[in-house]
Amino acid sequence: MRKITFFLLFSLFSLCSTAQYPFEPWSANISVNSSDIDKYGINNCFAEEEISPAVFARMKGKSYKDECTIPLSELRYIKVLHITLEGEIKMGEMVANRAISRDLVAIFRALFEAGYPIERMVLVDNYNADDNASMRDNNSSAFNFRYIPTGGRLSAHSRGMAVDINPLYNPYVRERDGKITIAPIEGKDFVERSGAFPYKIDRDDLCCRLFLQYGFEWGGDYKTIKDYQHFEKR
Repeated sequence: MRKITFFLLFSLFSLCSTAQYPFEPWSANISVNSSDIDKYGINNCFAEEEISPAVFARMKGKSYKDECTIPLSELRYIKVLHITLEGEIKMGEMVANRAISRDLVAIFRALFEAGYPIERMVLVDNYNADDNASMRDNNSSAFNFRYIPTGGRLSAHSRGMAVDINPLYNPYVRERDGKITIAPIEGKDFVERSGAFPYKIDRDDLCCRLFLQYGFEWGGDYKTIKDYQHFEKR
């Protein structure tokens, strides 16, 4: 009888452990398969939650600097799945303002279900909050307390109210006094938008249409600059 009870308990424990692996703890940029997702539950793979001590430990002194003016309570940690151009399913993460966190969960779930490619989605803290390094790696991200390089004012990312998607292929472009600023500079080959290339965002793109549907503005519509990676809610 004891052997049977032990076997049943062990089987139950193994079943629970299998259902949670590899999702707990959530590890962004790890590949998963459909079987893993079915066991864990698709709804559990798209969620937003308060910033945990473990997540804050990654952010402190990086994206969440000592002079950060936004209360931590206004930010949310977002867990999603995304698909790469090669068809890999990966776990993704993002920190954003709680005012848009549910919108982002819904948008990223719709993109995932449509098979829309996003190459990488990890916290910008993985790059020591270096925005250029994150963009060079084509990493999609949101919150980062930082100033706009050309304007000296706080970016909308400082409030977690802006999201950059596939930034290497959708660069920031500004022309003033005959000088062109491109960020990241490695995205210079994608300033010309007439051709087709991977991860390209334009107004007919599903990503753009979804963000606009949820009340965001797109940086590709800006008049004085173009910020093709950028979606922001004011």
